[in-house]
Amino acid sequence: MISDSELQSGIERVLKALESVQKDVKVIAIDGRCAAGKTTFAKALARVTGAGLIHMDDFFLPGELKTDARLKEPGGNIHYERFIAEVLPGLRNVAGFEYTRYDCEKMELGAIRRVPAGLLRIVEGAYSCHPKFGNYMDLKIFCDVKQLEQRIRIKQRDGENSLPIFLDKWIPREERYFAANKTKDRADIIL
Repeated sequence: MISDSELQSGIERVLKALESVQKDVKVIAIDGRCAAGKTTFAKALARVTGAGLIHMDDFFLPGELKTDARLKEPGGNIHYERFIAEVLPGLRNVAGFEYTRYDCEKMELGAIRRVPAGLLRIVEGAYSCHPKFGNYMDLKIFCDVKQLEQRIRIKQRDGENSLPIFLDKWIPREERYFAANKTKDRADIIL
């Protein structure tokens, strides 16, 4: 897990970087490897700043869109069309907005998620810097983790039986996306 000192240091770096952003509503994208601490960091940053939080896990690709061609696209395993339609138009709306989250347990669209009024928004999760979204963010963060630590965290978080699924499916898809889009190289901050 991410230590308290790492969280604090990361938050300080982000707040310092945001000082130069001259927009009414500032937007941060936190991309990176699975089990690197994206969600943990995003939640800690949101607690400190009061930011609205948007989770890329809410944009899981529904079954009807899972074609071979789509899954071969770097980053094609998220529902980027719905993110573009439901999130991008509202991100800079001070009053807040709503989007529909995907329920991965039921494998269908689920509850409405309300992003509250505010001056800072955080989009967290792998694929949050997807090129289909354009340059919507003011600050790009990449959360990294060494391979051994990643495996340990996945086992702790999701259980021993989940590790093969991550190794065979999710990690290769993420790595293909990172390589194709130079996600880490384009980041403003690497944690």
